[in-house]
Amino acid sequence: MNSIYNINRKPFANFTKKLCSRWLSGLRLSIFLLVSMLSQAQEKISLEKAIELAKSNNIDLKIADKEIERQTVLKKTAFQPEALQVQYQGGQFNSVDFDHNVSVQQYFPIGNITKANRQLQEELVKLAEKRKALSSYETEKAVTLAYYQYLYGVSMQKLNSELNDIYTKFLKNAELRFQTGESGNIEVISAKVRVKEIETQKAQLEYDLVIYQKQLQFFVQTDENIIPDDKTLLQYTVLREEGNSKAEGLMTDYYEQQISVFQKEANTYKAMRTPKLGLGYFAQTIDTKSLFQGFTAGLQIPLFGGVNTARAQASAISISQSQLALDKNKLTLNLQRQELENNFAKQKKALDYYQKEGLQYADQIINTAQKSYAKRYELLVVHQFSESGN
Repeated sequence: MNSIYNINRKPFANFTKKLCSRWLSGLRLSIFLLVSMLSQAQEKISLEKAIELAKSNNIDLKIADKEIERQTVLKKTAFQPEALQVQYQGGQFNSVDFDHNVSVQQYFPIGNITKANRQLQEELVKLAEKRKALSSYETEKAVTLAYYQYLYGVSMQKLNSELNDIYTKFLKNAELRFQTGESGNIEVISAKVRVKEIETQKAQLEYDLVIYQKQLQFFVQTDENIIPDDKTLLQYTVLREEGNSKAEGLMTDYYEQQISVFQKEANTYKAMRTPKLGLGYFAQTIDTKSLFQGFTAGLQIPLFGGVNTARAQASAISISQSQLALDKNKLTLNLQRQELENNFAKQKKALDYYQKEGLQYADQIINTAQKSYAKRYELLVVHQFSESGN
């Protein structure tokens, strides 16, 4: 009975084996096609291309362009005459007859008020340009950080894959050693824990890469699923700049331009204390006869100029505030630069050791361990085979 059962079971087992093999082949093909579709849907771009796209798509930079355009248009408002005054008078103001009087009067700014307004508007245009330059630099920095963050995640993923291969082999060896009684169960448990940790890290890294990709996509501000080119080297070259750094230069230019705006604003308020010249024309009838004409001239004198004086003083205070903000930001940037330079030197020293010595030692340790485990594995297999033969 048992022999007949064993003979009849073999065709079914072979059929099941073939079915599983075909199913696994189909699964591998489906996964391959899915990965291929995802890789095609994502566009690999260089850092320079990502920065270029970000600067052309960034909403804040487009708003900054509109602000420059707005301030440029406002330059036309430098000359600010008063509204034209047109007045009609009718009645018995000369005699018992009903007469008519029409007068037109226009006041014009005199002195330096028009020049001061023009200079102020020109400085506001420059300030908008400085603000855009700062926004452009911040966009470039954000895209660069997100770009290299993704590449760092890719490198960590490769390292995780290598560790998974090593510890998977170690687990197999530990299980075989436990089966032959050469080691205890604690070695198997430790290996399993380490493999599970690596598998968990693998899943976390996959989520991290999605997050990094979305961060880059957010800063570039595009609907396309762009990813960094993984051929880009994770090697940062320090650019030794003479004098101030780019960030410090842009920040200094912005605050100095802000100070210049407040200075011109104060000059504008001071110029508003000057009188305005008025010119007029009138035409009227007298005793309903003829048309009598004449001209008028006058001045608008700001007797109560305390408002503009106070505004000029407020602008002077704003100048002091901008100067203090400039000094504070210079100090902050200087301290941050020193901190980053020290941290960079520390990391560079560790990197130099890793590249010159650490990698070699690590390769030697891994190769020696793998050879040792491979030799033990062979001996254990031979031992198991000999025992099963006996």
